[in-house]
Amino acid sequence: MSVSTQPRPALFLDRDGVINIDHDYVCRQEDFEFVEGIFELCRHAKRLGYLIFVITNQAGIGRGYYTEQDFHSLTDWMCERFAAEGAALDRVYFCPYHAEHGVGPYRANSPFRKPAPGMILQARDEFGVDLANSVLVGDRSSDIQAGIAAGVGCNLFYDPSNAAGGVHPGAQRVIASLAEVSLLLGAGAQRRS
Repeated sequence: MSVSTQPRPALFLDRDGVINIDHDYVCRQEDFEFVEGIFELCRHAKRLGYLIFVITNQAGIGRGYYTEQDFHSLTDWMCERFAAEGAALDRVYFCPYHAEHGVGPYRANSPFRKPAPGMILQARDEFGVDLANSVLVGDRSSDIQAGIAAGVGCNLFYDPSNAAGGVHPGAQRVIASLAEVSLLLGAGAQRRS
């Protein structure tokens, strides 16, 4: 844990659909395809002093499609790729529970499953995150709702196909490419300095 005395902004990223193409319940390297621009975005965020967190619901674990060990193995590989690209992730938070479709102990409500803000609040508490100056990028309503509930200052809905028509309830902006996030991070860093 690396809590700083000075609160720092963070970039919160959903995994499936933002970091990688969402091919439904991705749990193997051969199915993991990075979204164009994700490494550039994270390198830029690091240069600007942002912490980077992944916040991901992993109902595939709860449904029994793959194990927590499968998830951790894939996550270790993903983190190694980010580090090799000069864009190390500070932490990956995940929630394996699902209230309706979970199997056995995974069938449960959890304050960490988005749209609940638990993963974001945990990052805040563990790393001293300045949520008001932080940015969240998600591709589902539950991502945006979690960001709003946690008090994240800027919640961006990632919609590369423009299916939302440029508007999404609660999101400050709908973005079609991750390059747009880089521009917004730069503007936010200038306002803080």
